[in-house]
Amino acid sequence: MQPRIILLKEGTDSSQGKPQLISNINAVNAIAEIVKTTLGPRGMDKLIHDGRNVTISNDGATIIRLLDIVHPAAKTLVDIARAQDVEVGDDACVVVAVVVAVVSCV
Repeated sequence: MQPRIILLKEGTDSSQGKPQLISNINAVNAIAEIVKTTLGPRGMDKLIHDGRNVTISNDGATIIRLLDIVHPAAKTLVDIARAQDVEVGDDACVVVAVVVAVVSCV
């Protein structure tokens, strides 16, 4: 049997199993909670203050772009939403909603 070699940055969390799965689901749900209220005809605007600038928007792609995300699963979701915005130009919130629906089924 070959020994496992894992190369990680110093201080990287290497948790596995059910607790990590729950952490991933919670991180994806947190992103969804932020953007889902912008959907639909009664979608609300979000005010985002980053220390220097204030942005008011109900565009999911703009909101996602302004968030500072550290969790790997949440970053993956943000990358998917950004790719949707770049390729199609719209519906980043719908992508987030679909991914959350799929992840929640796990």
